[in-house]
Amino acid sequence: MRPRPPDPQRKLRTREHVLADLSVNHVERFNFRCAWVARRMYPDYGTDLLMETFNAQGEFENGFVLFQLKATDTLKVMASRQVIPVRLEWRDVLYWLNERDPGILIIYDAGEERAWWLHLQVALRAQFQRSRRPKVKVTLRIPLENRLDETAIRHFAHLRDVAQARTREGN
Repeated sequence: MRPRPPDPQRKLRTREHVLADLSVNHVERFNFRCAWVARRMYPDYGTDLLMETFNAQGEFENGFVLFQLKATDTLKVMASRQVIPVRLEWRDVLYWLNERDPGILIIYDAGEERAWWLHLQVALRAQFQRSRRPKVKVTLRIPLENRLDETAIRHFAHLRDVAQARTREGN
């Protein structure tokens, strides 16, 4: 028996929805292993997760790490440069350049159940030092060495601490 075609009047759960949920879950698990919190953002407006941390005594720490997630079944790698190219829309670029808290771009490969990361503000500032012309889309390159794991998650908390210190100093 053939499956019936989807009813065009009903809402559908697409593969893109499944990939998005898998990517969020992947990042959440690393946060939970560090005994921290990952909050899903609804609606997301380009920020999919917000990371909150706690010190060794369980006390809440100020500041956040923000995540923008991209997920795929078919990861494209520029083998010659050992990077994963990821396109961002200009409106996302503007948001991240004006955000004080660190933004981390995550690309999730659903087939391999692994992910890579890029510190958005640092990457975008470097990109605009090379080319100041605004574009509709910007291609960033995530190094394959930036594998997402607990060490990376703890590093993001350090990036948050540095951003918090700059804010306190007025820079």
